[in-house]
Amino acid sequence: MKSSYDCVVIGGGPAGCSAAAIVAEAGFECLLIEREPVPRFHVGESLMPETYWPLERLGLNQRIRRSGWQTKKSVQFVTHRGTESEPFFFRQHDERDCSETWQVERSEFDKMLFDRASELGADCYDQTRLIDVQFDESQRATGVLIRDRDGKEHEIACKVVIDGTGQQSFLANKLGLKKVDPDLKKAAIWTYYKDAVRGEGDNEGATIILNTESKQSWFWFIPLSRGVTSIGCVGDTDYLLKGRGKPEEIFQQELEICPGLKPRLENATQLGDIRTAKEFSYMTKANAGDGWVLVGDALGFIDPVYSSGVYFALEMGVRAGDAVAEGLRKGDLSAQQLGSWCASFKEGAQWVRKLVNAFYTKEFSIGRFMKEHPEHRGNVTDLLIGRVFGAGAGNLFADMDASIERAKMESVDM
Repeated sequence: MKSSYDCVVIGGGPAGCSAAAIVAEAGFECLLIEREPVPRFHVGESLMPETYWPLERLGLNQRIRRSGWQTKKSVQFVTHRGTESEPFFFRQHDERDCSETWQVERSEFDKMLFDRASELGADCYDQTRLIDVQFDESQRATGVLIRDRDGKEHEIACKVVIDGTGQQSFLANKLGLKKVDPDLKKAAIWTYYKDAVRGEGDNEGATIILNTESKQSWFWFIPLSRGVTSIGCVGDTDYLLKGRGKPEEIFQQELEICPGLKPRLENATQLGDIRTAKEFSYMTKANAGDGWVLVGDALGFIDPVYSSGVYFALEMGVRAGDAVAEGLRKGDLSAQQLGSWCASFKEGAQWVRKLVNAFYTKEFSIGRFMKEHPEHRGNVTDLLIGRVFGAGAGNLFADMDASIERAKMESVDM
């Protein structure tokens, strides 16, 4: 490990690895550190099809095709009564290869990204912890203090720090930049099953989103390779975790009131323990400063219902990597240069956030909306694919908002 680098990237997840790969490929000295041993466990296995483009930039699509991971060709919704929607098949909307994606084992997927950053020239170290980011008197980031796997501390000077520390959000917390969404304070309880009943044909690898009878929680159903399925329950933190007993008991209670999921698990076997996590949605008041920039969950986290996390992390990593490389070439490492991509990214990401807010409106039904506005099926499919950065991505929301208001009024009348 050298004592100085052009760029130090903190965090070996999709955002940090992709950013490090881009900076190193551009010919700059880059250090990537990850606090856990690589590979390490992580939830969030479902990819959006638009992940194809940052992965293509990183040169990884062919490797992923050879990986044996479950292909994902559709998304399906199941109501609180157990009624299944017509699946949203990606290839029916767009026949290109980029309209298919994968349900990945994140430990293997993230290691592939970590190794790719190394292949492209980054110095990559796992089991290496960030202690602090150092600033000069003008509040420009100038380096990091880290502790290696042997417990030895190192001061590393650098021109740019890229924070990909995930929901730990090191710099956002240090600088007081984090803004939690008060309406999206969620928790998740999840585990894995063998031999759960999946869809058929092109719907076999579908991500399925299933509401419970109370509509106070929902389950994800993510088919992985080797017959394993990731299944988790998400609800408001207070509803799901406070005063209800052990997570195992809560999971079973919610499963009992999920008519769409219960039959799928009748002959399935649970694998491993129940896991829990608090998944507060948040954004940051500033995304870059002189000598530093945030990427991935360190910049912001949107609820997992539409599986946007990995795609957004990779997209941010590539965009930030390009901005850093350009800044190093020009000798401009200002907040404006390093964060030059953030406004356009947020403009697109807002449409997923609006779709999340609609999902958590109890009166909203995707099935009802499709019956009222079949002309928007392509728009919804685009959002589920992840095509949020082009013109017209938000065209459906005026009609969706009107549909929600009508449903609310009908609910009051009843």
